[in-house]
Amino acid sequence: MKCRAGFVFSNDYLTYHFHDEHPFNQKRILLTKELLESNDTLNINDLISPRMATDEELALFHDHDYIEAVKRAGRGKLSEEQGYEYGLGTEDTPIFPNMHEASSYLVGGTLKAVDEVLSGKRDHVLNLGGGLHHGFQRKAAGFCIYNDSAVAIKYIRKKYNLRVLYIDTDAHHGDGVQWAFYDDPHVCTFSIHETGRYLFPGTGNVNERGIKEGHGYAFNLPIDAFTQDESFLNVYETALKEIADFFKPEIIITQNGADAHSFDPLSHLCGTMNIYERIPQLAHEMAHQYCDGRWIATGGGGYDMWRVVPRAWGQIWNIMKTNTPAKGALPNEWLVKWQTESPVNLPNFWHDTAEAYVNIPRKAEITEKNDQLLQNLLKYTKTIK
Repeated sequence: MKCRAGFVFSNDYLTYHFHDEHPFNQKRILLTKELLESNDTLNINDLISPRMATDEELALFHDHDYIEAVKRAGRGKLSEEQGYEYGLGTEDTPIFPNMHEASSYLVGGTLKAVDEVLSGKRDHVLNLGGGLHHGFQRKAAGFCIYNDSAVAIKYIRKKYNLRVLYIDTDAHHGDGVQWAFYDDPHVCTFSIHETGRYLFPGTGNVNERGIKEGHGYAFNLPIDAFTQDESFLNVYETALKEIADFFKPEIIITQNGADAHSFDPLSHLCGTMNIYERIPQLAHEMAHQYCDGRWIATGGGGYDMWRVVPRAWGQIWNIMKTNTPAKGALPNEWLVKWQTESPVNLPNFWHDTAEAYVNIPRKAEITEKNDQLLQNLLKYTKTIK
């Protein structure tokens, strides 16, 4: 199946930059783009320029006072005390110059993706600058200033009146998006993530189900630390198919954090590139089964920016463009260019080799716990039906 796909990119995305030592580094997007170009999968006709989200668009989700605080912070005119009130100036989310403008481009990129898909120009669009799922209505958190997915879903609901399935495969719970639509039966959120017992933000339990009219439309799989490919994919695929069949979405938005990999320094999950081939394949299948192909994918977490993120995010585009993950060796041109800058040896292949596979003595116990978790989640889809 050949689909019309678009790739949102601008060098302005690189201005979303906290400081040189911060783990969230948007150079990941450039690395991915150049990997795909060197692989002859991405060309100039695929590229879409983002725009800045307007204040009115940001206010679909964020409080006006918060937007103004972000503007003042980026101009150096927000006090430390005021910053903390809004989650700005913390260790996770430091203040940097022109942070409102940089953040607005990321949101505008996701809004541009929405309009490209819902105007019928493209079937799928990838905005790797998006996926900032920890942003709240009036507070920054977890490296996220504005929550592009929450704004985009509000935009879809207002402009197009469609039922939205939001799927979050970041190792960290997609809390900001979940809470934004916790009482909304027209938006279904599904997050698979490492249990909050050990990991920020500490939420995302299986019993977080929504409130009021939205009860029954929030789903969480807080899988155990050290989960590996087989268990991750089994519970994820089973749950996703059941949830999609229950909700029957009209458009799908996926957040594609790449931090469930065994190399990632900020989580305790032990996945490999196997999960990052299958995750976009499943989204693609669900989009065509339920949504006439309407699928918008964003980036998110991912803190091994050299060995993991370009390959994981590259496979999203490969699925969108060709319905097939890339195989074999990575382009030599890309390896030669970036190895001089990388502090680690770059992988030579799209797939992982032996060093990415970890021996976990508790594998059987972890698998059993995740299977029990899945059964608890599936009870909810059956009772609502």
